[in-house]
Amino acid sequence: VQLVESGGGEVQAGESLRLSCAASGFRFERYAIAWFRQVPGKEREGVSLISISDGYTEYSDSVKGRFTISKDDAENTVYLQMDGLKPEDSGTYYCAADPWARRLTTHWDQWGRGTQVTVSE
Repeated sequence: VQLVESGGGEVQAGESLRLSCAASGFRFERYAIAWFRQVPGKEREGVSLISISDGYTEYSDSVKGRFTISKDDAENTVYLQMDGLKPEDSGTYYCAADPWARRLTTHWDQWGRGTQVTVSE
């Protein structure tokens, strides 16, 4: 199982970024994929998830209305479109996969290595 994140970078507040999570080594359509973020010294925060089979999505309150999660079944890739970025959105963003998870707060089995997002004032 491999999850590879990309698309992070440094932007100013109000700008946008699109993160990608390329998945391989498992039956993509049988899994849910989620995005988490973490800042040093703070707990990891669940941002959004999508169920590949039925497209069910979930967002944390902190990003609802600004972030959009989507999938490309042909490319085995999940995207996180982040608009209206704020400095508090800064952190390392990880994608995770699990065949059973339907909530951000439950266990997630497989993890990528992360991509850094920095939002300045």
